[in-house]
Amino acid sequence: MKAIYCNVLVFLILFGAKSVNAQEVDDEREFDYSKHGEKGPRKWGQIKQEWDACSNGTMQSPIDLSSERVQIILKPEKKNYKAAHAIIKNRGHDVQIEWIGDGGWTSINGDDYRLRYAHWHSPSEHTVNGRSYDMELHLVHLNTNPNVGNYKIAVVGVLYKIGRADQFISRLMTDISSMTDKRNATKDLGTIDPNDINTQSKR
Repeated sequence: MKAIYCNVLVFLILFGAKSVNAQEVDDEREFDYSKHGEKGPRKWGQIKQEWDACSNGTMQSPIDLSSERVQIILKPEKKNYKAAHAIIKNRGHDVQIEWIGDGGWTSINGDDYRLRYAHWHSPSEHTVNGRSYDMELHLVHLNTNPNVGNYKIAVVGVLYKIGRADQFISRLMTDISSMTDKRNATKDLGTIDPNDINTQSKR
């Protein structure tokens, strides 16, 4: 896998409980992120009736992270990721790692968000000043609030461009290759340390 992390930014998106279902769909093959494609963002509102808000909404992905419009209003204060048991799954439209054990947490505005999943989109879902990237990683975290009885989701995004092989992804290639064309196939990865995922600039 020739993917190298390009640190234009590591960005964070928070969603309330109602937004989680909209963000984390099981099958994304019905749409894509191609700017001018028949299944791209400009066409999402026409694909399904329940997606018609995509034609006139203003607060949904994909987001263009423009330097003129983006303000830093919060950021991860600290993280405490740790090695834990994980599986890998071919979801048909992407590859996802799921931590079965406790993969640790990141703290945002005083709240702890537990790491649950990591999955990759190609091309990138989001853009920076109109520029799309070769791949985007989502580190998905959940925050359970026992006082309210619901949860919030925090997604840390990492953007990649084609370049030298990424060591973490390269380690997964044998498992990924064995699952090609086997939708919903899962494989035990043993212990995976989220700290091994490169989120530092190489530019």
